[in-house]
Amino acid sequence: MPNDNRKIVLVGTGFVGMSFAYALLNQNACDELVLIDLDTRRAEGEAMDLNHGLAFSGSHMKIHAGSYRDCKDADIVAICAGVAQKPGESRIDLLQRNTAVFRSIIGPVTDSGFRGIFLIATNPVDIMAHVTQRLSGFDHRRVIGTGTALDTARLRYMLGSYFGVDPRNVHAYVMGEHGDSEFVPWSQALIATKPILTICEESGDRYCLGHLKSISEEVKNAAQKIIAAKKATYYGIGMAMVRIAKAILGNESSV
Repeated sequence: MPNDNRKIVLVGTGFVGMSFAYALLNQNACDELVLIDLDTRRAEGEAMDLNHGLAFSGSHMKIHAGSYRDCKDADIVAICAGVAQKPGESRIDLLQRNTAVFRSIIGPVTDSGFRGIFLIATNPVDIMAHVTQRLSGFDHRRVIGTGTALDTARLRYMLGSYFGVDPRNVHAYVMGEHGDSEFVPWSQALIATKPILTICEESGDRYCLGHLKSISEEVKNAAQKIIAAKKATYYGIGMAMVRIAKAILGNESSV
């Protein structure tokens, strides 16, 4: 959706939201960023902090705290608000608590006259995207969840490390939900143009087919491992959100 003023409204200025905002700033991904949070003072402080780094960023972004009225002419409303996932808690366990949070957000956004696209990162993200679609009444094409974008990035990183190649040259995907039932279609996984399964079969003992299953399990459990170590995950998902936002704003038709 090309626009003279690429505007994003971010709802939720916690770790994930501000990782997204910081990545937007560093990649000069939009022209205007509005921060909304239940704690308005925090949103104002976060906007100040980002603005104080503009001189180092090479970006011309306009960054400020705002209200739901700012959603009216936004291209994207990104929702990162919600309760944090606890150690050992599945994403599905978050559903009831985060649905209540979304009920307090979606109404004011749509009441503003918002006609853009929702970008959802709150877990369980696939269900929360559906909740957003139901609460807003928007066409499903105007509600996008981050899905398995981060899982796919984790997979490519781990495969790149295992095979000793740049993860950008690994073409493999995690499919299904962002959660316990996700899976990797290994028959479609490539390094450059060569199937990973073929590489393993031709490598002798160097690369093991069995290790691929271990990698897929490591990808699936990565969030819990990070949460156990540092209480939350946010950098990776913030960067995944920027990739999706840039695809939307640039009308890239990318997959």
